[in-house]
Amino acid sequence: MIPEIFELAGRLPVRRLGYGTAQLTGPGYWGPRGEARDAVDLLRRAVERGVTLIDTADNYGPSVAEELVAEALYPYPAGLVIATKGGVVRTSADAWHIEGWPERLRAMCEASLRRLRLDTIDLYQLHRLDPDVPMAEQLGALDELRREGKIRHIGLDSVTAEQLQAALELTDIASVQNRYNLTDRASEPLLKLCEAHGIAFLPWFPLGNGSLTTDSSTTDPACADIAAAHGVSPGQIALAWLLHRSPVLCPTPGTGSLAHLEENLDAAAVQLGEEDMSRLDALS
Repeated sequence: MIPEIFELAGRLPVRRLGYGTAQLTGPGYWGPRGEARDAVDLLRRAVERGVTLIDTADNYGPSVAEELVAEALYPYPAGLVIATKGGVVRTSADAWHIEGWPERLRAMCEASLRRLRLDTIDLYQLHRLDPDVPMAEQLGALDELRREGKIRHIGLDSVTAEQLQAALELTDIASVQNRYNLTDRASEPLLKLCEAHGIAFLPWFPLGNGSLTTDSSTTDPACADIAAAHGVSPGQIALAWLLHRSPVLCPTPGTGSLAHLEENLDAAAVQLGEEDMSRLDALS
């Protein structure tokens, strides 16, 4: 059996298959996706199904996703881990600005605390490293927030293995988020480093931004064949592969559909055999 639980930083247990909130927002992660009631129902259903890791970000909306999380789930049940991100500012649906100066990171974190109605954010992730600000200053700002009790653990998004190694020389890192899925494994060296240090790897686009789902015409025949043999969808196979691939992988697929939420979460029950994994591994 594959492990169901991962302990962030060795002390904060989460179920490995979580829920990401980006799809609760509109095109370009800008504005609301639809009625707030639908998003609230979706978030509550995810927790009813046993999700204990909710992954969001201040720039989804911006602010929209964090506000929906609080509206749906506050007061938060015991054991629910809220992860959010800061360090990127949005000014339009297609404009993203990296801002890593310590005073800006502090302001973004404190704004997230207010929107999420939290005293402490369980996992605060630097959404992008700012190339114009020394890494030590960016992580130093997060370390200071951690010492103040405003965040519990620090994560990084979209980094190389070399950057993670450099970050580990400055502070403790509990998680990384990089693009990684069945057919996109450019971050394999980063995954190996995470395994060596017991760091959670939250793969974004775990379903290839839709290319690995039942709605795709590009699904690989091997994936489709294995899905048919198990009586599940190709998307469920793609998620199950991640859960089998490494015990540090903690996918948080997002969706705005209750039906797709149920389908995604059911992937945790799919047991892949050695032959299945060998065929899927060969798809890279």
